[in-house]
Amino acid sequence: MAPKTDNTEAIVLNFVNEQNRPLNTQNAADALQKFSLKKTAVQKALDSLADAGKITFKEYGKQKLYIARQDQFEIPNTEELALMKEENAKLQEQVQEKRKAISEVESEVKCLQSNLTLEEIQEKDAKLRKEVREMEEKLLKLREGVTLVRPEDKKAVEDMYSDKINQWRKRKRMFRDVWDTVTENFPRDIKEFKEELGVEYDEDVGLSLQAYSDPIPHGKKRGRGQ
Repeated sequence: MAPKTDNTEAIVLNFVNEQNRPLNTQNAADALQKFSLKKTAVQKALDSLADAGKITFKEYGKQKLYIARQDQFEIPNTEELALMKEENAKLQEQVQEKRKAISEVESEVKCLQSNLTLEEIQEKDAKLRKEVREMEEKLLKLREGVTLVRPEDKKAVEDMYSDKINQWRKRKRMFRDVWDTVTENFPRDIKEFKEELGVEYDEDVGLSLQAYSDPIPHGKKRGRGQ
């Protein structure tokens, strides 16, 4: 339920005096929504207060700007202004100190929130101790010469490696057979012809089939004729 007319004017008058700055109807209506006052009621109260001489107004085209009567306020003299400025400076300093203190407290709270709880520390400690034990067990096995790779995994890797080396050897032999056939009785310089085609031997790029064949277990190596 909206306030009565007299109460509405009292609310609007108090607001205008508190603001003590030019206000239009919309400014006042927006601010006084918390009192359930509609714009039409605020407009009516402003006009009524202006007609009664309790506030003043100026017209700018179709818009009116309302302001509190300045003769109701005490204007401080020079000395009073100086005291007010001094007091304001002290208050500003106090505000800055309070803000700094609040910032420090907030930082401390964030720091505390980021720290682990006792339960989390105990859980992490148990996990790390378990990982250390597992690593110590592996280290002990390595020192004793115990292999940590399963035999079947080792065999699979060796077989794959051996197969790749054999494929390399086979393709190298096939290339050499074709190359020797093509270049046999060739009228041009073989080296220049090779460079023109972009052909590179293993040795040209620093590779050695023998060096890669050495790690293969003796039983898996194939003879040169294979």
